Amino acid sequence: MLVKVDGAQVRVLNIPRDTNVGPFDRFKSVAQQKVNSQYFAGGPEALTRAVETITGERVDSYVIVRTDYVARVIDALGGLDVTVPEGGIEWVDKAAGVNLKLAPGPHHLQGEEAVLFLRVRKGFGDDYGRIDHQKQALTQLAARLKSPQGLAALPTILGGIGNGVETNADPNLLAALRPYLGRLKLSFATLPTDEIRGTFNLAVNRERLAALWNDAPPAQDQPGARVQVVDASGAALGEPLARALRALGFPNVTVTPAPESNEASQVFTGEAVQDANLLAEALNLPRLQGERFPVSAGEVGVFLGQDARTALAALAGLQAAP
Repeated sequence: MLVKVDGAQVRVLNIPRDTNVGPFDRFKSVAQQKVNSQYFAGGPEALTRAVETITGERVDSYVIVRTDYVARVIDALGGLDVTVPEGGIEWVDKAAGVNLKLAPGPHHLQGEEAVLFLRVRKGFGDDYGRIDHQKQALTQLAARLKSPQGLAALPTILGGIGNGVETNADPNLLAALRPYLGRLKLSFATLPTDEIRGTFNLAVNRERLAALWNDAPPAQDQPGARVQVVDASGAALGEPLARALRALGFPNVTVTPAPESNEASQVFTGEAVQDANLLAEALNLPRLQGERFPVSAGEVGVFLGQDARTALAALAGLQAAP
């Protein structure tokens, strides 16, 4: 992940593991040209250079996070609420000590099991599916930083330096970020790529990357995207939100009720990035962009979890309003 931090604004770009570093060279090993081989080949410095080559961005610092640290943070933040897709998940690897079996439907996972869930690809289609559910997990965990439990977990989170977290960042920088941790505003995107014929490697699509990752022009005055609201708030906030969105100028809004969920409220899209940004700003929710979200071209999704009762409490007052 490439991360840009500006105060409480945090933008994250996920880079698929098969992304080619630089132009594809048919005379070199296909595997060694992938970004996921760079850390093994040359450590964090090599991985940093590879990310700079792929994205064209300068990388100021690296952060390497061990999975046992991730487990400690998830436990400190109260676990992870996830939804397992149809077919369930079964990942058994006796040599690696892995035994993960989850039935379809909602689950509350503690640290070690949650880490296995974040690593598994089976049941999510491919690496893009895994990237997307990692984004959703990070959104949920970041939202919990705003709670009393999250603030109480800060010593565990910041105490990982040297014990699960390796970084070359200035310690004073990390201390300077501390006041912002309780009000993080997240935006996630996935690096756009094209297939490289005859290989499993992927080439970065720089034109599409510039459109979704660089500073985009202001959203158009009249939003054109269709909006799909999935209401899992348990408080029937979907219809009031739909009325509010129509008042904001979104002409086509549909609401789908869903079982009550602890997953974090979020805005997600595939291509309608500007309209999604407008919605995320208006609702003060994180925005996610990926390849596998259930939205069609020109559509934006808004997922309302239980946290919407607090985050969007004003909607409750619109229940009976015209």
